[in-house]
Amino acid sequence: MSKFLPNNAHTESKASLRKHLRKSLRNVRNSIPPEQRAYSALQISQQLNSLSCVTKAKSIAGYLVNDGELDLSNFMQDAFTRSKDMRKEMTSSIDYSSTSTSATISASISASALTSDITSMPTTFSLPVLHPVCKGHLLFLEYGPHTTLVKNKYNIDEPELACPNVIPTSTIDVILMPLVGFDSKGNRLGMGGGYYDRTLAFTQFTQQKPILIGIAHDEQEVETLPFEPWDIPLDIIVTPKRILTFSDIKP
Repeated sequence: MSKFLPNNAHTESKASLRKHLRKSLRNVRNSIPPEQRAYSALQISQQLNSLSCVTKAKSIAGYLVNDGELDLSNFMQDAFTRSKDMRKEMTSSIDYSSTSTSATISASISASALTSDITSMPTTFSLPVLHPVCKGHLLFLEYGPHTTLVKNKYNIDEPELACPNVIPTSTIDVILMPLVGFDSKGNRLGMGGGYYDRTLAFTQFTQQKPILIGIAHDEQEVETLPFEPWDIPLDIIVTPKRILTFSDIKP
């Protein structure tokens, strides 16, 4: 556990303390050796795949690694492979012969979907994109192995904006969020832009909302994080070694 609370923390404003923690924890995150990063990425994939709320999710939002964050590429690649195999299974029994009508094919696809176990349905992935109109907010765009990526103003890869590929945030089952820091109460420290907090503010007032899972190295934990009323709480935090749950959602 990192311990970066200054001795005069009680006299500092929350904003300055968060700024201090953010700088210190980013240094910690970026100092983790490459070998440990690679192994931690494998562990995170295993941890996420042990959560039923993740394996049963039909729509998952993730992120592309940046600034020392935990890499989700192993987890996403495994999910892409499973989804591809599932789609093949769902269509393998459909008759595409010339004597089959479009109505017959459509009925076959519908029947296949209805008879399949819900947990065997393919998963759709999405990534956050800086909102082009609502400043300080995010959109989520569908993402796959062949998605065209562009650099945003922070030099972070994101899917090229295309309205048909936008996934409504309220319909996403699970959002995997990168953390700069966290504490044992589930408080989250991000990069300071407030993008996730603004985008997810609606979750405080509705029943249909994503499960929010923070992803972090174990070294990013601190004893206590100062928080603000607008900070959106996490449901789960996953590290290479632990799974911490903070809501009544069954992981």
